[in-house]
Amino acid sequence: MGAAAGFVTLVVVAALVVLLLALSVRMVQQYQRGVVFRFGRVLDRIRQPGLHLIIPVADRMVRVSMQTTVIGVPAQGVITRDNVTLTVDAVVYYRVVDPVKVLVNVRDYPSAVLQVAQTALRSVIGKADLDTLLRDRDRINAELKAVIDAPTEKPWGLLIERVEVKDVSLPEGMKRSMSRQAEAERERRARVIAADGEFQASRRLADASRAMADTPGAYQLRLLQTVVDVAAEKNSTLVMPFPVELLRFFDLMGGGPAKQAGPEAVPSVPGDGHREGHR
Repeated sequence: MGAAAGFVTLVVVAALVVLLLALSVRMVQQYQRGVVFRFGRVLDRIRQPGLHLIIPVADRMVRVSMQTTVIGVPAQGVITRDNVTLTVDAVVYYRVVDPVKVLVNVRDYPSAVLQVAQTALRSVIGKADLDTLLRDRDRINAELKAVIDAPTEKPWGLLIERVEVKDVSLPEGMKRSMSRQAEAERERRARVIAADGEFQASRRLADASRAMADTPGAYQLRLLQTVVDVAAEKNSTLVMPFPVELLRFFDLMGGGPAKQAGPEAVPSVPGDGHREGHR
């Protein structure tokens, strides 16, 4: 009878020990940190990853994840500084740097970060114009990060690692206007490039003409080259360019158009009763 009572007592003691260990032992994962509340007050020491013992009933451990969390900011209707209505959504990357502040200073910090991100997105986009939003996305992201990080880092113990504007939805009318603007810009560039090419070509032709003028034989060589180029096409008709300098030579040798024509080519003065001329 005494042996049975002793065995029962041993079993009860063992059960109490197991229950005490179950209530006392806490395990913290590698990506977590443990914050212990003793009678409602936070202990200074943060529990690192591993097994830890706490006082049952008196202590309560809360595990806080230190991993980077990604939240998507829903699409927000925003009016830019130049009065363009558009829809913008973003992505926020943040992580916990102070587990005590996260638990004590803010309640439901993921929802709080989301609300701050929505407000900051509307504020920053409202201060920027459409061209800045479309071309300088990095600056917009940096401003968003600074605005969201200001109220969350020191008071809440959160670090905003990165903020990115994910998508910008424009009205259909604005898309068509921007398409026409881009087309006009491309056409303007094409015309400027073509005009610049013609200008450069004219300067090269002027330089070439001056060089050929200093060398009399260059015109004949150019003429022969033209004949070779035309003959290479195997055409039945051969066009021979006639140098203008040759006409000037005949003009000088003939003494000008007046001397070459002679007096017989000059018509008689009206009123003489008859006309004289040379047929």
